[in-house]
Amino acid sequence: MKNEILLHTRREFLRRTVLGSALSWTMPAFLADTFAALQTQAADSATQIVTGKDSPILVVLQMAGGNDGINTVVPYANDFYHRARPTLGLKLENILKLNDEVGLHGAMTGFKELYDAGQLSIVQGVGYPNPNRSHFRSTEIWQTASDADQIEKHGWIGRYFDAACAGADPAVGVTIGNQLPEAFFAAKPKGIVFNNPQNYRFMANGAATEESYKKLNELEMSSPLPDDNSGGSIGMLPAGMPMTGGRAVDFISRTALDAQQSSDEIRGIAARVQNQAQYPGSQLGNSLKLVAKLIGGGLPTRIYYVSQGGYDTHTNQLGSQQRLLGDLADSVKSFVADLKAQGNLQRVLVMTFSEFGRRVGENANGGTDHGAAAPMFIIGNKVKAGLLGQYPSLAPHDLFQGDIKYNVDFRSAYAAVLENWLKTKSAPILGRQFPLLPVV
Repeated sequence: MKNEILLHTRREFLRRTVLGSALSWTMPAFLADTFAALQTQAADSATQIVTGKDSPILVVLQMAGGNDGINTVVPYANDFYHRARPTLGLKLENILKLNDEVGLHGAMTGFKELYDAGQLSIVQGVGYPNPNRSHFRSTEIWQTASDADQIEKHGWIGRYFDAACAGADPAVGVTIGNQLPEAFFAAKPKGIVFNNPQNYRFMANGAATEESYKKLNELEMSSPLPDDNSGGSIGMLPAGMPMTGGRAVDFISRTALDAQQSSDEIRGIAARVQNQAQYPGSQLGNSLKLVAKLIGGGLPTRIYYVSQGGYDTHTNQLGSQQRLLGDLADSVKSFVADLKAQGNLQRVLVMTFSEFGRRVGENANGGTDHGAAAPMFIIGNKVKAGLLGQYPSLAPHDLFQGDIKYNVDFRSAYAAVLENWLKTKSAPILGRQFPLLPVV
């Protein structure tokens, strides 16, 4: 009689007789090897070693396209600002004053409320040495935390997963979007990506592999697995994917035990948990709305990644940036209110970044061109609120090829988040020790 075993949970699977030698003859050798290893690993263990359900959570928010930081945190009292931007320079009535020198763009009322409540840190003049004005290369630098003249194959978050999240659930990292960000690329891949809970996919450094994992989970124990099943799974891994600590097939098999459970859990949480704040009906608002549900539902995720595009404002910047910054501030404010109502705000930190800022001077098309340094925003109940760092000089003789110079290396922000929030050493992840930005 055919016996079909439904693998609802990792623990259930590990306790099935498939882990015993009696049935090992029915399986390919690599599955038998993997099950034997897992049996040893899971002995007397009811859950995974690392769940992350009580851990601090980091939400990384990418402002994609290169946000104009000068019209975001506005040096309204600076004459050089108004001279360089006779058309784009914001009027005083369109600025939310933070002090006698700078203020927020007038559309960012949500951020102004967070600032006044002591929940927003504004880091001024963030960048890196030898800045690159290419969207692709500069984004890669931010996502891998590399020097401008170096290429890293793993992302800074992926290296965090490798260093601090051994044994963690596949959902230790969650991206809301269409593809896994390079920041998640790791030697031992982790992380899932989806647009909505019905469009769940497990990712292995960019390759969608959930269907293969489902097949591995649907074992018919009365007959061996066909060769094309295991071969198909291996073939779906991207060429040259880093794989250490065991054969690729072993990695797939281990991942299969958890991936479908994570998928089902995400769908269940999204259906069960109700948001407790009103969000904008935008892509970013919906992304943060979903993240809040997953946090409220207890998903064991340490890092969420969301993005908001549209910041490449070479033309007609005033209207488009006003819309984007208003959406950003309102969406994050709703997210904070939602987490506060859940009782989870104290364990969540939000960090924004954009690949670069814009030139000081406006162009002839009502926009700005690719620049260098820009502000970062860090939001939470435990941040050092206020303005951090000095606003870069806008004096023409202090600029480099029309760009403001950075005052804070972005990796100092990463180092502070890693050490003071995620509680892990930053130097092994970032390649060397950077000064810790006093933000958390």
